[in-house]
Amino acid sequence: MKLAVSIVFLSLALLSSLSYGEDLHSHETKKDISGIESLSPELRELLTKEMLALQNGMMSVIPAYVTGNWSEIENISHKMKNSYILKQSLTDEQVKELHTSLPESFIKLDQEFHYLSGMLNQAAKNKKPELVGFYFSKLSESCVSCHTQYAVHKFPALAPEKMTDMHEH
Repeated sequence: MKLAVSIVFLSLALLSSLSYGEDLHSHETKKDISGIESLSPELRELLTKEMLALQNGMMSVIPAYVTGNWSEIENISHKMKNSYILKQSLTDEQVKELHTSLPESFIKLDQEFHYLSGMLNQAAKNKKPELVGFYFSKLSESCVSCHTQYAVHKFPALAPEKMTDMHEH
């Protein structure tokens, strides 16, 4: 279970690192990026596929939600909770590589993502539109939180100083 949790959030952060975008931020971010860059090309390729699957899943929830297609949301959220590709594709060596590369805060974000995916699944099973919307929103926030902490080099608009500048009333 922890492996699946770690895989999804690692994949979220790692996909964004594939561009080798310019690092405009703190020493800690540079350290995290260098750890990501040290992963094997095969693992990075699997993570890229996982990230694209997660992105497609998130994007597919929206039309299913607005049309009340609860079974589709159940299917998508189940896959997100259990990972799309990585869980089935990782070798023992790659599992070890992931476990030695992940900071504790990353693991916590990953666990939260899988928990929220499970809650979205339950909301869809119970045909509760207000809860589906709530948990989808929480999943989106979870993605943004991870990108903010581990992928600002790919998503510079999520850098804390830029988010503060953009928030005006």
